[in-house]
Amino acid sequence: MTRSWRCVALALSLVPALAAGACSNPERDRLKATTVPTYDSATGKLKELTFDHNKNGRIDTWTQMDGARPVLTRMDRDEDGTVDRWEYYDQAGKLLKVGFSRANGGKPDAWAYSGTGTEQIERIEISSTADENSIDRWERYAAGNVLTEADEDTNRDGRPDKWETYGGGVLSTVAFDENQDGRPDRRLTYQQGAVTVIESDPDASGKYTKRLEVK
Repeated sequence: MTRSWRCVALALSLVPALAAGACSNPERDRLKATTVPTYDSATGKLKELTFDHNKNGRIDTWTQMDGARPVLTRMDRDEDGTVDRWEYYDQAGKLLKVGFSRANGGKPDAWAYSGTGTEQIERIEISSTADENSIDRWERYAAGNVLTEADEDTNRDGRPDKWETYGGGVLSTVAFDENQDGRPDRRLTYQQGAVTVIESDPDASGKYTKRLEVK
């Protein structure tokens, strides 16, 4: 469970007490002012719950609810008036993925997935058009949220044509599909940010037959 959803869960548990006007104190008053439930007029089910995540007295978190089940949480973490984090939940109310905006444009353009039962990032899917149904970059991560590999669809034809590998989070190799046959045709090897080897002309098995060392 992420920290933001733990906060929303806490807010949800406090709703009855706040509505009943429990004992007054500054912290309780802040919660009462910022933890605002909205109910469906037809069904009476909870449909939205607000929260003050950073405890400064301003609402910065809005969670769409289906009764007691969270559906989507939107957060404005820097409180600039633009949502910058989205948390999506599955049918069991468990966190499915977290969206964020690299362009800070108020719309998610990347989505992070965690490993089962952990907050460790497993992969990030990125859309250059901010469309979660049109992903064109896929990043994979190891322990410590360290980037290890990335595939990219640079011409947006629906399949990767660029492949990156990383060592310790630092770029090691980049391979390109230059004839659009779905296989890498050229590979660059990097050391300390500089190209050291260029390989090309792979044979039928994918082994490069030409090698140029860059000095």
